[in-house]
Amino acid sequence: MKKILLPILLAVAINSLAQNHMTPEMLWSLKRVNAEGLTPNGKSLLFSSKTYDVATEKGTSKHYTLDLATGIASERKETKDIFQRDKNAWYAKDEKNIYRSNDKGATWTVVTTTPEGMNDVHVSPNGKYIAYSKDVLVKPMMASDIYPDMPKSTAQVYTDLMYRHWDNWEDGKFSHIFLRKLGGKDIDIMKDEPYDAPQKPFGGGEDFVWSPDSKSLVYVSKKKFGKEYAVSTNTNLYQYILAQKQTVNLTANMNGYDTNPSFSPDGKHLAWLSMAHDGFEADKNDLYVMDLNTASPIMKNVTGSWDGTVENYTWNNDGESIYFNAPIQGTQQLFLVTDVVAEPALFHDSKYYETKHGIRQMTNGKWDVTGIVGLSKDEIIVTRTDMNHATEIFGVNRESGIMRALTHQNDEAYSNIKLSNTELRTIKTTDGKEMGVWVIYPPDFNPKKKYPTLLYCQGGPQSALSQFYSFRWNFQLMAANGYIVVAPNRRGMPGWGVKWNADISKDWGGQPMRDYLSAIDAMCNESYVDKSRLGCVGASYGGYSVYMLAGMHNNRFKTFIAHDGLFDLKSWYGTTEELWFANWDVGGPYWNNPKLKSYDKFNPSNFVDKWTAPIMIIQGGIDYRVPIEQGLEAYQAAQVRGIKSKLLYLPNENHWVMHTQNSIVWQREFYKWLDETLK
Repeated sequence: MKKILLPILLAVAINSLAQNHMTPEMLWSLKRVNAEGLTPNGKSLLFSSKTYDVATEKGTSKHYTLDLATGIASERKETKDIFQRDKNAWYAKDEKNIYRSNDKGATWTVVTTTPEGMNDVHVSPNGKYIAYSKDVLVKPMMASDIYPDMPKSTAQVYTDLMYRHWDNWEDGKFSHIFLRKLGGKDIDIMKDEPYDAPQKPFGGGEDFVWSPDSKSLVYVSKKKFGKEYAVSTNTNLYQYILAQKQTVNLTANMNGYDTNPSFSPDGKHLAWLSMAHDGFEADKNDLYVMDLNTASPIMKNVTGSWDGTVENYTWNNDGESIYFNAPIQGTQQLFLVTDVVAEPALFHDSKYYETKHGIRQMTNGKWDVTGIVGLSKDEIIVTRTDMNHATEIFGVNRESGIMRALTHQNDEAYSNIKLSNTELRTIKTTDGKEMGVWVIYPPDFNPKKKYPTLLYCQGGPQSALSQFYSFRWNFQLMAANGYIVVAPNRRGMPGWGVKWNADISKDWGGQPMRDYLSAIDAMCNESYVDKSRLGCVGASYGGYSVYMLAGMHNNRFKTFIAHDGLFDLKSWYGTTEELWFANWDVGGPYWNNPKLKSYDKFNPSNFVDKWTAPIMIIQGGIDYRVPIEQGLEAYQAAQVRGIKSKLLYLPNENHWVMHTQNSIVWQREFYKWLDETLK
């Protein structure tokens, strides 16, 4: 009993010594830990820690080497921009050259020059080639490219869709993969193709990979253009064979989103992540393995019978099992799937084979395993967060699953910050289902007091509401300002089964809204929740939820905050870029006959006449997923109706808030509004 109570009492004692509640400035002073990987011998961890200067909005990184055996971290000076470390050598680059080091960075030798615009460099395992990405002008769309005699023209000419994406207008340039034999010429393996690899806007070096024998390269691309691109999520894996200078589509018969290719250590198998349905960007993400040793490669779905969705993965050293992380019941945990490689005879001459082999959950706790860094002899190295702590790096014992902290970059900061208790509660929904709801309590919570309470509406709409740590929607900061936060895992959240995740599509304003109200109504039964001081906040689909609930809450809420929310689905369909999302989740165009429910019963703008409570609206100026008219229409409607309202306009921000000072202003305005309207 003493062994159990001592850590608890110690934690309480330490927390009682803390004097500070989290503030926006303290939040931005935290160090951002980034795992760079393991050394080739697996004995040391390489990581960096970044801090931001609010005045200059610039980040400064320090680099460390941590001995896994002793736990001692030593700062190292990076004299080169190192982009790859493998068992043969380290590689680095600058604006002029690419360098190789055979002595762990002590000395460097130039191996080739650096082409202008080079990104995502991968050196082949045999050290003879480099692969990299670079933007290439394929289809001129800028007037200055179409008419060289008009170099000062700012005109843009489009004849197809996808004329802008995320936060950039299309300029006719596409990201292509190039190969260079060291000492030789560059080859554009996608020459003249109006397609991207890596995928824009978020793809990077993970979108292409060398085979262990250096004879081929596998890359991800959605080889569609214009309207065809805008309505489809169907990417494929392509293998470029160096000797033949030919490209083969490895996943031609798969219609969904194929990503993250990775060869097994012996190069005989290829793993990747795949979604089944074209157009469904939040579909179940399954882990596939392809046997490359057969005349016709055989594909095996190793998670097909598992009721979950995979985030990312890494091969085990044995080449026969794979570690992956995935959302599960309000958290993200580490899993192991074994026996992913089967003998060809077991496939029974079938091209596709769904395994029912066991999946073992390696970790379990009130945290998120957010990424897999690599494998040491005895541990899986992962990144981890929870609602009270930013990213740190942990080791997971391969046998027991016990975790140990490897980095401690923010320990000192947190020793002076009072932490919040987080609780996963189960609440009954209107259709009789059990719903997990995170409740975050203020530091020094006293159940005899009454607290203003916020209903937090998650975006996505199919993104996990787990133990994440955000530097904007930060539950620790909300609680530190004296609010109880209620965060429901409503319909659409992964981690509660594939059906629960999918049920939100085409029902945005239906059961998910009832789920929200079930959660806040249940919490209002608690004596410490002040029912006269309820707020509702959220972004993206969460912002849509705020607008929707503002018209149907029956005076439950005293105030609302919506960030980049969808206000009018008809105008949104006419201006958003990724139409596959609108077609799948909303049901298609507003001109369909009969009229879709999404544009009638589930369209927030149709219920503005029922708005009664103050509302703050936040809108990014270069958000093309939820464009600017959504926030402006909502604000104008509130103003015309005489409802107390505020517009926070961020002209240089996209769907997120990327600039340091804008982020702090966002926090200050957020809590100023709550102080005005809720406290």
